[in-house]
Amino acid sequence: MLTPNIADEVIAPVGIGTALPEGGEAATSGSLFRLIFEVFVQNKLAVIGVGIVIFMVLFCFVGPLIYHTDQVHVNLNDTTLAPGLHHLLGTDNVGYDELGRMMLGGQTSLEVGLAAAMLATTVGVLYGAAAAFLGGWMDNLMMRIVDAFLAIPSLFLLLFLATIFVPSVPLLIIVIAFIAWLVPARLIRGEALSLRTREYVQAVRVMGGGSRRIVLRHIIPNAFGTIVVNATFQVADAILLVAYLSYLGLGIPPPAANWGQMLSDGVNYTFAGYWWLIWPVGAFIVLTVVAFNFIGDAMRDALEVRLQRR
Repeated sequence: MLTPNIADEVIAPVGIGTALPEGGEAATSGSLFRLIFEVFVQNKLAVIGVGIVIFMVLFCFVGPLIYHTDQVHVNLNDTTLAPGLHHLLGTDNVGYDELGRMMLGGQTSLEVGLAAAMLATTVGVLYGAAAAFLGGWMDNLMMRIVDAFLAIPSLFLLLFLATIFVPSVPLLIIVIAFIAWLVPARLIRGEALSLRTREYVQAVRVMGGGSRRIVLRHIIPNAFGTIVVNATFQVADAILLVAYLSYLGLGIPPPAANWGQMLSDGVNYTFAGYWWLIWPVGAFIVLTVVAFNFIGDAMRDALEVRLQRR
């Protein structure tokens, strides 16, 4: 009579153990995402950064729907007015409402920054992953091209490209992405060099999987953490590059606006006491760039914890 009972006791745990893999995998996957979220939220600066980014997006894209201003026609009768009831942040040197101008300028800065970062990250990821997977002389050739461009000062190359083309939003996106893709290419290439020797990549090769499938389905997804972290820093760098170009007079011509151009115009009135032409837009540039850097730092820490858990 004891033997069946013992068998039942032995079989029951085995049955439970064999029923767990699907649920266990789901729970593990869910716990990883929860762990990433918890580590990210613990970083108070990152939470503040997310709040700043959300505020900037609402300010730039929803704000004009509430605070209506004329940002096309100049008004020379209302130039450099101090902040007041009719113009909450005063007016600039041609009569544009400064608060409305900051909303319009923020749209351009954020659009160019986000689009340029996405384009640069995409090109850099594909280029770096392909170079690492191909290896040999092809890898050496592709990375020597990257090294050659990195040897040129980025600001000099940016100024050169901006002077030979007529500035526009699509052009600024392409020009900044042309400079910014080099860094993610080197990062992903280094990550892919270690990933291509993993067992699952070798298994795909043995099963007849092609190079395209290995790169797109296995190498790039497993380098996702590095890609996401780099992309957040790319956004911050792209916003700064837009400000650099506009500050040097190579941005989008009026009536279009961006924060760098507004800051450049305001600096001319530094000693006239028109602080509203300098400090608000300068603070917005600094806050936006710092916010994306905070988010990038937190994402890096969170994804490193995920990798340690794995």
